[in-house]
Amino acid sequence: MNRTKPLIRFSIPILLMLGAGVLIQTRASQENLPKSQPLSFFPLELGVWRGRDIQLQQSVLDLLGPGQFLSRIYVNSSSANSPYIDLFIGYFPSQKTGNTAHSPRNCLPGSGWYFADIRRQEISLAGRTLSVNRAIIQKGTDRQLMYYWYQSHGRTVASEYAAKYYLIADAIRLNRTDGSIVRVITPIENTEEVRTADARATQFLGGVVPELPYFIPN
Repeated sequence: MNRTKPLIRFSIPILLMLGAGVLIQTRASQENLPKSQPLSFFPLELGVWRGRDIQLQQSVLDLLGPGQFLSRIYVNSSSANSPYIDLFIGYFPSQKTGNTAHSPRNCLPGSGWYFADIRRQEISLAGRTLSVNRAIIQKGTDRQLMYYWYQSHGRTVASEYAAKYYLIADAIRLNRTDGSIVRVITPIENTEEVRTADARATQFLGGVVPELPYFIPN
């Protein structure tokens, strides 16, 4: 068996990414930094949902690096018994120095959560179709439903690798390296079915998605 072919197959993309990274660095002075509204202006009211900000610890901010971050809990004002929604948006105006969105696959296990299930899924919201990651995470007997995706320049992708590819392609084509991650989490209560949590999360996202272009430039 020729073992060099798999090695070559994996080495070429790595070399291309390294070469593109060097190109991004050499063009850093020409980078286009688009204007956007601060995430702190993101609406506190989204339909029946009312939000309150959660302050991120300095250790978390240090890990995330330079950027804008929104961490907010929303509750359903029309139903006191409805579980909350946890919204996180991280926007990086420039990723040329390696400050990129951290994948929940890497962050959550360090907090004791594990992925009981994760899959790619397309959801239709606000007249568009989004490619997202849909996951059920668990810690002990607690379960939560999570949706997350990467968004930049009017594009949404679920794959971390695709997000890296577009980062490099857009840096070369547009002189832009800005990008973001959008993540929504809601508890799955012991007495409810997962599809109920799905319906709650997608209903909430129906109010979030139309607002994103004001804060994540197309």
